Amino acid sequence: MIVIIVIDDNRGMMFNNRRQSQDCILREQILALVGDGRLWMNRYTYSQFSDCESRAITVDDAFLEKAGTGEFCFVENVLMAPYEKDIEKIVLFRWNRKYPADFYFDIELEGSGWRMTEVGELSGFSHKKIIKEIYVHE
Repeated sequence: MIVIIVIDDNRGMMFNNRRQSQDCILREQILALVGDGRLWMNRYTYSQFSDCESRAITVDDAFLEKAGTGEFCFVENVLMAPYEKDIEKIVLFRWNRKYPADFYFDIELEGSGWRMTEVGELSGFSHKKIIKEIYVHE
């Protein structure tokens, strides 16, 4: 599976059981990245996509167990370390800010077999600068 995760500069993902932020242009970028593929997510994450007309989206709270090779998973509120062996690629979007957080991305990328293959930048709607990094496991 290919996981898509959005974090702040401190690797934070959520605060008080809520996403730190969201951006409509980032959602469009995610759907464009998936293209004709499949984008798995849980009901919580779907709440920010509910107005999207995309056949790519599959909603299931057991999405990380069901996603197959080459399929995308957008993860907001699940610890990822237990699934690390099943991950082919990590697409990490960074808000380029520090938000309050109490739930963090839990996979150590540096020095643990993950290699960054791409880095870029996009301008969002509510975030002027969003950094995109892609990692593969060696």
